[in-house]
Amino acid sequence: MTALFVTGSGTGVGKTLVTAALAHQLRMQGRAVTAVKPVISGFASDGPSDSHDLLAALGRPATAAAIAAVSPWRFAAPLSPDMAAAREGRRLDVAEIVGFCRAGATGAGALLVEGVGGVMVPLGGRATVLDWIAALGFPAVLVVGSYLGTLSHTLTAAAALAGRGVALRAIVVSESPESPVPPAETVATLARHVSVPHLVVVPRLSAAGPLWEVAPDLTAIALG
Repeated sequence: MTALFVTGSGTGVGKTLVTAALAHQLRMQGRAVTAVKPVISGFASDGPSDSHDLLAALGRPATAAAIAAVSPWRFAAPLSPDMAAAREGRRLDVAEIVGFCRAGATGAGALLVEGVGGVMVPLGGRATVLDWIAALGFPAVLVVGSYLGTLSHTLTAAAALAGRGVALRAIVVSESPESPVPPAETVATLARHVSVPHLVVVPRLSAAGPLWEVAPDLTAIALG
C-alpha cells in the first residue's frame, strides 16, 4: 500500500485538483486506489464539493453512503475545522481521524488522504493538520500556488513538515489565476531552497468537464 497525505500551503491552492487527478490517473492505469478527505468544511450535501470530486475521480456515484465513507467529518460553515465544528456543537478528535485513515491503509493499492486547509490549520483544541500528518507518518505532497508570496508560504510549510519529521514526497505548484512570474520560475527558486523528489507544475487548466481529467501526469509522485 502506498499512502500519501496531500496538504497545502493554504486554502484554495488546488489540493483537491491534485488528489482527484492522482486518483483518476492511477485508476486509468488499472491500479487500485482509494482517496479520502476525512474532514471538510463548507460542505453542502447536494454539492458541488471536494468529496463529490474525489468520488467522481474514483468512478463512484456520490451517494450519501459514499460521501460519508470518504468524508466522515463534514461541517456546513466555510471556516477552519475547529470553528466550523464549534458552530455545530461538535469537536474533532485527531486520534479518531488518524484511526480512520489508518484503517484505509490496510488494503492493496494506493491511499490518498487529502487534508483540509493548510498545514497549520487548527483542527480542535491545540491540534493542527500538522499533528494529523505527523501522527500518520505518511509522506506528504505539498500543493502550493504561484501567487505573489507563495515562496515564503511554501518554504514555511515545508519547514514545518520537516520539523515534525514528515517526509516530503513532492511539491506541486498549481498555477494561480494571478501569477507574477511563470510557474517554472517559482519551481526553479524553490529548488534552491528545498530538496524534494518531485517538484512539478500543474498549469492553469481549461476543459468542458472536470479539470482533474486533463491534468498533467502526476502518477510518478505516487509510484515513488
